[in-house]
Amino acid sequence: MATQLLKSLTIFITTTTKNQTQFQFRHKTTSAQYVAARARDPTFEKFMDSYKNLLKVFFIQDLILADPKNNAVSLPFLSDLSQKLHLNRGAAAFLRKYPHIFRLSHDPKTTQILCRLTPTALEIAHQESRAINDNLPIVVDRLVRLLTMSVSKALPFRAVFKVWREMGFPDDFEDSVIVKNSHLFRVFDNPQEPGTHFVKLVDKNGGFLSSCLSSSVEKWRVEECCKEGVDLEEIRFSFRHGFPPGMRLSKVFKARVREWQKLPYVGPYDKVSLSEVKKRSDNGGLMGLEKRAVGIVHEFLSLSVEKMVEVEKISHFRKWFGIEFNIRDLFLDHPGIFYLSTKGKRHTVFLREAYERGCLVCPNPIYDARRKLLDLVRLERRGLVNSESKSRDVEGTELLVENNASS
Repeated sequence: MATQLLKSLTIFITTTTKNQTQFQFRHKTTSAQYVAARARDPTFEKFMDSYKNLLKVFFIQDLILADPKNNAVSLPFLSDLSQKLHLNRGAAAFLRKYPHIFRLSHDPKTTQILCRLTPTALEIAHQESRAINDNLPIVVDRLVRLLTMSVSKALPFRAVFKVWREMGFPDDFEDSVIVKNSHLFRVFDNPQEPGTHFVKLVDKNGGFLSSCLSSSVEKWRVEECCKEGVDLEEIRFSFRHGFPPGMRLSKVFKARVREWQKLPYVGPYDKVSLSEVKKRSDNGGLMGLEKRAVGIVHEFLSLSVEKMVEVEKISHFRKWFGIEFNIRDLFLDHPGIFYLSTKGKRHTVFLREAYERGCLVCPNPIYDARRKLLDLVRLERRGLVNSESKSRDVEGTELLVENNASS
C-alpha cells in the first residue's frame, strides 16, 4: 500500500451507531504486514544501523552526567539495565566496544567498577549543552509552535518531556524555558489525573501568536514559486516529495499524487476547534483531515533537531493535535514525504526532504555535536594506538573477571 496511494486515500465507512462512525484506510492487511511491505531506503537503513547504538550511548551518558560530582555510574548498575537497553552481550561488553566514548576504572573506596566518559566524549557533551543554552530563543519558539499546533493550545507536560532531546530542550527546560517565560507559558494541574500537569500557551492577544507563524512547508512553497515555469496553483497546497530508490511509480500512482497535492487543507497553525475537527470527520471530510494530519506531523518533524523522531513519542501528541488517524500508517501512506525505519526494536520516522546521503541538508550546532558522537560510535575500537588498545583489552578483561566474581 505504500506504493498505492489510492488505497491509502479511499475510505471505507461503516456506521456502527447513530453518532459513531468507524473508518479505515486499509483492507485485508495487518499493520505489521503494512510495515513489512514498505519500500526500503538503504541510506536511512544504514544510518539507523549505527544510530540505534547511539541511542544506547545517550542513555548511559545521561546517567553519567546525572552525577555532577563524580561524572560516573557503576558497572553493576548498568548491568541491571542491560535487558532494558537491549545489550545482548551485557553492559561491560558494550562499554568496551566504544573505548573512544567510555572508560572503565576501579574505585578503591567503593570497590566497584565505574564507567566514565572519555575526555573527548565529555567535551562533545559539553559542546551540545552549550549549543542548547546558546539557542534558548529557538527553544522557546519551538515550544510555542508545539503548543500552537494543539487544538487546546495545551499539552501534557509528560508528552513534551518525552521529546526534550529531539526538540533540543535543555534538561531543566521547566525552569529555564517555561518558568522564565511566564508571559508565554503556564503550567497547571491535570484535574482528570492527579500528579500530572499541562503546559499551556498564554496568548493575551487573542491568537496573535499563531497568526505570525508559518510552517516550514510554506517557506518551501514560497521558494518554489520564485522559480521559472512553476504553476502556482499546483504548488499552493503541495508537499515536497522524494521516493525511496527503486520504488516503482506507475502513471496512475503519479496522477493520484498530483491530485492529492492540489487538495486544500487546514494548516498546522491555522485556528481550528476540536468540535470542528469532529464535525468535518462526521461529514466525510476525511481526506482534508488526513492532509491536515500530514501537515502537522511534517511540521513536528521540521521542528526537531535531527528531523527524525520515534513514532511512539509522536503518538503521545495525536489526541492533542486533533489527529484521528493511526500515526504509523500515516507515515507509510506517504512514502514520498516520510521514511519509516524499524531498526533497533523501535519505529523511527524521518522527514525525507531534510536528508541527503544520510546527513541533514541544513545542519545546526546541536546536530553537529551529536554527529561527532555518532562518528565515535561508528569508530568503535578502530583508531586506538596498539599499546593503548592492548592495555585496555587487558584492563577490560580484568574488570570483566572481577565483575563476574563479585556478582
